[in-house]
Amino acid sequence: MTSASCINKLESYGVKTDQLSNLISHAFAEDMPEGDDKTTLATIDANQTSRAYMRARKDGVVAGNCVAALVFERVGITKITYEKECGDSVKAGETILVVEGSTRDILRSERIALNFISHLSGIATLTKIWVDAIEGTGAKIRDTRKTTPGMRQIEKFAVRMGGGINHRMNLSDGAIIKDNHIAAAGSITEAVARVRKEFPGMEIEVEVDNLEQLREALATKTEIILLDNMDLESTKQAVEIAKSSKTKLESSGGLTLENARAYAQTGVDYLAVGALTHSAPILDIGLDF
Repeated sequence: MTSASCINKLESYGVKTDQLSNLISHAFAEDMPEGDDKTTLATIDANQTSRAYMRARKDGVVAGNCVAALVFERVGITKITYEKECGDSVKAGETILVVEGSTRDILRSERIALNFISHLSGIATLTKIWVDAIEGTGAKIRDTRKTTPGMRQIEKFAVRMGGGINHRMNLSDGAIIKDNHIAAAGSITEAVARVRKEFPGMEIEVEVDNLEQLREALATKTEIILLDNMDLESTKQAVEIAKSSKTKLESSGGLTLENARAYAQTGVDYLAVGALTHSAPILDIGLDF
């Protein structure tokens, strides 16, 4: 696959490849600060070529095979065959992609490629577990901004590959009025009014801790209300109070895979799960000649 087609594939997934290119450059600089892999230079003949298979060692969901391909392409490897696409399920032992080219180049780039695809596939795999846990309830799993600095766009891409949906990408995408904003502004009503005055038309989400705050937020006709750390019974009451409005409700805080379905069944629209990006274990993937 050529670089152009690889980039087109990534951009079709909503990934900005200029940012990704900078991230890959940083990864190479971090791994080879003196410009090369000394072990590989010493042990591998410059003319040797190999075929390598990237295989899953555990079951999961693939995300980032195009990112891995860009890593390989950075060192001149262009013969890359995809056995799995992003979003595909993979079983332990199955091949995700195959690369052919200079043995030295494969070895120089394999750890960087594996770091990216293992991390992103881990996020996609965990997201799919959460999505499956609430299947059929009508609620959706959303991510947060609790992401690795510099990797937000590809981590949120991985969430989508696992069947989740993205919350705002950054602080400019929408307003979320949280407890500290409310305290500083004086009230929910005042905070909402200030946002609407400064940024008319911007979607507003308000975080509330109790049903009294919920009623105040509903009176402002905000688009979304985040129910922060509300227990299940309070969440049920919140859904009942808000049912005649057009405001969507999102549960956040205290959510686990064990209680996710119960919260989703209350009728909330979203479950906000920071763990998708800040606590996902990698999917174990290896590369073998």
